[in-house]
Amino acid sequence: MTANNVFTILAMNTTLNRRRYALLALATLAVGAAAPLTARAEGELAAKIDAVIDSEIYKHSKWGILVVDADSGETVYARNPETLCFPASVTKLYSCAAALVAYGPDYRFTTPVYRRGAVKEGTLSGDLILVAQGDLTLGGRNDNNGGLAFKDHDHTYANWLNTNSELTDTDPLAGLTELARQVYKAGIHRVDGDVLIDDRLFPRARGSGSGPDVLSPIVINDNTLDVTITPAAEPGQPASITVRPATDFIQVDARVETAARGTAVTVSAERVAPFRYTIRGHVPAGGKPVLRICPVDDPGSFARALFIRCLQNEGVTVTASAFRPPTAELPEKDAYSQLARVASFSSPPLSELLKVTLKVSHNLYASTLPLLLAVQEGKHSLADGLRREGQILAKLGVDVPTISFESGAGGGNGDRVTARTTVQLLRAMSKRPDFASYEAALPVLGVDGTLADAVSSNSLARGNVRAKTGTYGDADLLNNRMLLRSKAIAGYVTTETRRKLVFAIFVNDVPLARGANADREGKALGQLCEILYRNVR
Repeated sequence: MTANNVFTILAMNTTLNRRRYALLALATLAVGAAAPLTARAEGELAAKIDAVIDSEIYKHSKWGILVVDADSGETVYARNPETLCFPASVTKLYSCAAALVAYGPDYRFTTPVYRRGAVKEGTLSGDLILVAQGDLTLGGRNDNNGGLAFKDHDHTYANWLNTNSELTDTDPLAGLTELARQVYKAGIHRVDGDVLIDDRLFPRARGSGSGPDVLSPIVINDNTLDVTITPAAEPGQPASITVRPATDFIQVDARVETAARGTAVTVSAERVAPFRYTIRGHVPAGGKPVLRICPVDDPGSFARALFIRCLQNEGVTVTASAFRPPTAELPEKDAYSQLARVASFSSPPLSELLKVTLKVSHNLYASTLPLLLAVQEGKHSLADGLRREGQILAKLGVDVPTISFESGAGGGNGDRVTARTTVQLLRAMSKRPDFASYEAALPVLGVDGTLADAVSSNSLARGNVRAKTGTYGDADLLNNRMLLRSKAIAGYVTTETRRKLVFAIFVNDVPLARGANADREGKALGQLCEILYRNVR
């Protein structure tokens, strides 16, 4: 198998496990026993579900399914509801629920900038210090309505899925620009010291899943540089290249040719050194622009370079160079009360961040949520955050000792849940006063997010299912194919008769045909949602 073939197999995953953590035991707080399982549903509904999941193509696979009435908890259908399954990105239902409970839907992250030194006639004889406080978008997705924008095919997946990933029509530097504007208005027109990024809120870590995976309290443009490749009108001509955000700090050597019309896109982005990337391949003449991303290894240095640029754009002269490491030391953490705050930027409410996280299955955001849970209690590690998540889930009524998490996004080798616990979580959230925020963050079947294309545009179930999807796979190098470890969906259905259901469906370990991806299983889960919509009275 060639390297390209391996990449093709791996690129199919939406939560490809690229990092392993040591297995983390969640809190073992006592919770009530699970409700007794009623007899498996009989009749037309069961027959239709069984016809899908008992197909010959799944004879080597494992299903975990539970469907219950949202109000009574009565079992409508069950298949192995107590079996531990790879949840893939359904994991995000748990991490987002814990964050919503801990912080509240209206919480806003505030990022301050301090000055250290005196200002005389517009010149700061000292340093500017931006203190990262966990704002994961810092204005980069802000829309005109006070919320966060998203596209169904998020840019963070561009290198892995090779799909129609798109950029939002927003300014990735909006937060830094606003901070720079406030610095100027505060009377600082020249900085003779340094510009620093204090990213000590929690230690840098690694997330799970496809996309940028360096977890840091400072995040600019999802810690990536976007590269848009636009084909020329005729074959043989070089494609045009644009980057966002504009910066000289990251160097991109892009050479992409325009091939004949109808040719498949073959464009790869490769990191060759810190802040150095090559992009090679070809795109078809007359085709749509193609997006690739260059994830950064050092978010703090990336943010510092961009902040210096924004300061200069707003009229603040900075003598420090973005290309040299800072020469000044950060102050002690408790020293900021003695410094003058010269700017601050507040995020949209947390509910908006969770919306983007769940709608597009954003791995970077979801992976960081446990760290933000830890910070809220004065702790700093992923283990601390996941243990706190376990405590929150237990109070919600989730049977925490029966599941396992080592990540906040899914795709970790130690991530396992059951259909039972997932339904427990969903029912518990539906009874909370902040449920409207949780429900609104979920993809809608046939409408948006990762469920936009799951059913046809004329499906009767379209718009009547709100649920989180998940896809997780490993390369089967022996057979030059993909082993689909998990395809999953969990959420809420409003049936044709307006009955409310809560459901969780997992299928694990499906060997796919060579060259195939998880689209077939995605359609199968969409079909099961349609069956529930039409056949539960």
